[in-house]
Amino acid sequence: MMKTRLQRFAKLGLSLLALHLLSGCAGMGSGYETPTVSVQSFQPVQSSDAGGLPSFEIGLHVINPNLEPLELAGVSYTISLGGQDLIKGVGNELPVIEGYGEGSFTLTASFNLMAGIKLFRSLMAADTDSIDYSFKAKLDPGAFKRKIRITDSGTISLSE
Repeated sequence: MMKTRLQRFAKLGLSLLALHLLSGCAGMGSGYETPTVSVQSFQPVQSSDAGGLPSFEIGLHVINPNLEPLELAGVSYTISLGGQDLIKGVGNELPVIEGYGEGSFTLTASFNLMAGIKLFRSLMAADTDSIDYSFKAKLDPGAFKRKIRITDSGTISLSE
């Protein structure tokens, strides 16, 4: 008799857990639109590490086209030039972006010296008037919610 009650309790607990997980996924259902992330500002800052490598403050702007507020646990991003991942950054103190709202925040990013050297060498060796860039970001809305991945890419003219 005791074993049957424990089995029923375990089944009820598993059912409640499954229901909770499904309700978390329902918040990002078929009507969910991916938020827009854009680089709003980009400026060098004084580096405090002993290596003296440049650091950058990058202002990101997020537009939330959904009814639900976007509560971000963290963000990671990469800016690449000529196929080289030059700048990478992360952040975890982010504002809540209200439903059908927008917000901005600033992150500090570090420069990858080896990728910078490779880029410089390839630019010196190539006869080109442009360079490809890409911006990749992963927004993390927290546990049990799908990560939001955003990519923007294009070409920068070097002749103008």
